[in-house]
Amino acid sequence: MRDSPLSQPCPVPIEQLPINEYEKLKASWPFRWVTLTGGGYVRKLLWVWIWGWIIAGPITAASFPPSGTPIQFFLCGSLAASLLVVFFLVRLYLGWSYIRTRLEKALIPYEESGWYDGQTWEKPEQVLSRDRLIVSYQIQPIFQRLRMTGLVLLILSAIDSLAWLLVN
Repeated sequence: MRDSPLSQPCPVPIEQLPINEYEKLKASWPFRWVTLTGGGYVRKLLWVWIWGWIIAGPITAASFPPSGTPIQFFLCGSLAASLLVVFFLVRLYLGWSYIRTRLEKALIPYEESGWYDGQTWEKPEQVLSRDRLIVSYQIQPIFQRLRMTGLVLLILSAIDSLAWLLVN
């Protein structure tokens, strides 16, 4: 038996405790980007978009040569590069969603030594309250930021598509 931060017996391995999973995710490479300040977050997304352009640019150039159809090349390449950002945002959303669910639930499934010996632990009320406060004050703002980013991407994609219709 291991002790939780509140000194109550807890059979869950330390690395599977929801609070520790949250801390690990918050510190991990792509997931910590969402916790950066506004400018830092936007710079990271622009970095992903630029990598999307590196991938999409040559493919787009095969269909719309930049010298012959620069506007179509730019519009199509921008939309294709945005797909990488969308995939990245979906990955961030799914990772944070998993942690949010683990923190909100009163019953936590865990494995002691492998996939074949799954158990369930019921969180004490103090731990459950702490975890739900973390969700309310730390994770919900992350979801708001991810939703707002998705909305901005949707609006930019709509503008890109309308510009495409006007050009053609």
